[in-house]
Formats: sequence, structure tokens, C-alpha cells
Amino acid sequence: MERASSLTIQVRYHADIPPLEKLPQGDWIDLRAAETVDMKAGEYRLISLGVSMKLPAGYEAHVAPRSSTFKKWGILMTNSVGVIDESYCGDGDLWYFSAVALRDTHIEQGDRICQFRLMKKMPDVGLETVEILSAPDRGGIGSTGER
Repeated sequence: MERASSLTIQVRYHADIPPLEKLPQGDWIDLRAAETVDMKAGEYRLISLGVSMKLPAGYEAHVAPRSSTFKKWGILMTNSVGVIDESYCGDGDLWYFSAVALRDTHIEQGDRICQFRLMKKMPDVGLETVEILSAPDRGGIGSTGER
């Protein structure tokens, strides 16, 4: 059963990879390596995902590794999560996975290495400098205690 969609993402493909699809059993959309990559332990590389996208107004994309990415390829996303705002939407605004290899690895073009989801953008907020915050302290980092 297909879900009705009220949002549309325009996708331009720059590589021969399967089309993106939103699977019914998950909330994230898989992204694939758009190139075959060999990396040595300790090497850093931007891995092309082979797509540019125009996101719906008021949304940004959060890109993160899939749960199996490290187990299969020994790579980590160097900035933990990628944030792509709606203004990064031109034909030349390709998406990449920022990777560091912890072991020698080989990634084939088309391998599902990361995923993304849409998130509403943060509303406009003001920042106010104060001398004292009018709230009680929780006790600092780790203040919820130990088990």
C-alpha cells in the first residue's frame, strides 16, 4: 500500500545508480555510492552520492551513516551527521558522504552507504545575552546519574 505524499523532492542523478525510493518500513531514504572507492586505513575522502536535490521549502535534510556502514566497510562519517539546507539545490550541488576509513576497504558503485531524512528547519529565533539564567541547575554533564 503506497502512502500519499504531500511533499516532493526533486532529484537530479549524476551517476548510474538505482533511483532513490522511500521504503514503507523505514523513515530514512538510502543513498548510494556513485563511484567505486578503494580507501586505505586512515584515509579521508568525500564519496559522491551521485545526486543533487531540491528540497521542499522549509525543510533540510539530515544525512547519517546506515547502521551497517561501519560493519561492512569500516568507514565513519567524519562530521557525525550532514545537514543540507534547502538553499543547496542547484544542478551542481552534489551530495557527498564525508568518510574516514579505519581499515582498508572497497566500496562498489551502488552500495548503500548512508541515508537521509527531511526535517523541518529551525524557526527564526532571537538570541538574548543575560547575566543570570532564571532556571535551576541540573548538576552539569552526567547529572542524570549512573545505573
